[in-house]
Amino acid sequence: MKKILLLAISGFFLAMVSCNGSGNSNRKNQGGLQGEVNISGAFALYPMTLLWAEEFQEANPGVTVNVSGGGAGKGMTDALNNMVDFGMISREIKPAEVEMGAWFIAVARDAVVPTINPQNPIYTEVQKRGMTREQLYKIFVTREITKWNQVYPGLAGMPDVDINVYTRSDACGAAETFAEYFGKHQEDLQGTGVNGDPGMANAVIKDRYGIGYNNLGFGYDLESRKPVQGLGILPLDIDSNGTLDAEENFYATVDGLSDAIKNNVYPAPPARNLYFACKGVPSNPAAKAFLEYILSKGQALTEMGGYVALPSSILDEQLRKLGGVPESGAATASRTEDQTASQTAEVAE
Repeated sequence: MKKILLLAISGFFLAMVSCNGSGNSNRKNQGGLQGEVNISGAFALYPMTLLWAEEFQEANPGVTVNVSGGGAGKGMTDALNNMVDFGMISREIKPAEVEMGAWFIAVARDAVVPTINPQNPIYTEVQKRGMTREQLYKIFVTREITKWNQVYPGLAGMPDVDINVYTRSDACGAAETFAEYFGKHQEDLQGTGVNGDPGMANAVIKDRYGIGYNNLGFGYDLESRKPVQGLGILPLDIDSNGTLDAEENFYATVDGLSDAIKNNVYPAPPARNLYFACKGVPSNPAAKAFLEYILSKGQALTEMGGYVALPSSILDEQLRKLGGVPESGAATASRTEDQTASQTAEVAE
């Protein structure tokens, strides 16, 4: 399971893959649930979906789950064209997509984080002060701030060099969610376009004066739980007081940031729900069983994957929407006391 997660983060499994594929020939001869589930879409959900797929297939050897990346835009297009059972979507579902028949369900939570190169001379100061929404808006949207020494005016020793801004070139939930933080849309974000989460992370890692944004699972190393080597997480000065207060300083580990998302401290957006979408209510028995698993036992894997489990109220709402297990059923029974205690914060869908 750990090996599959690391391969997912590296971005090497972007083509259609099957978890535990070596056992496919034997699965058809197994009893119990049979079938195939095809999923494509958001990089944000790709690593988590691989974890879910592996555990689900271990419990249901007659089912093959195929997962591929490509961005939320691809996932929605594939879903609406019945090319996959589920599209992985890392942004809010658009009314136009619902009108086209999109049916969707929340499966987990995470966030988009701005990123910076730790070799940038401003990095130490950024870790002390963070950046406000206004500062980031002027960097990513209006380009009123174009040099690093303009970020903190009057502060000596800051580099008089251009800020190299990177944004996503593919239609994706990360860019749309980050833009929503500024009340904008993906097309309003300025910068050099790069493809995918791996492309964004690599661009900033290779550019001392670069700035970008990544989904949570690509900004942190899920083995060490710390930021990916060569990539710095840029803290948000949430109250805009010019300093990173203790209650705002939760970026050292993915677990600290996940707790901030869970407790509604990290703003939403860029925190968000993650969705599976399809054309109409799922009718494939294997696909429906996989979704019921995700909304019950699968929630226990979210922390390991660097994600945040859905609060109990939202889990029950999603299960009712699916027409699956009622509130007193498997989802409630599978929650531990610790999970219940840690998920008391209500999060609006």
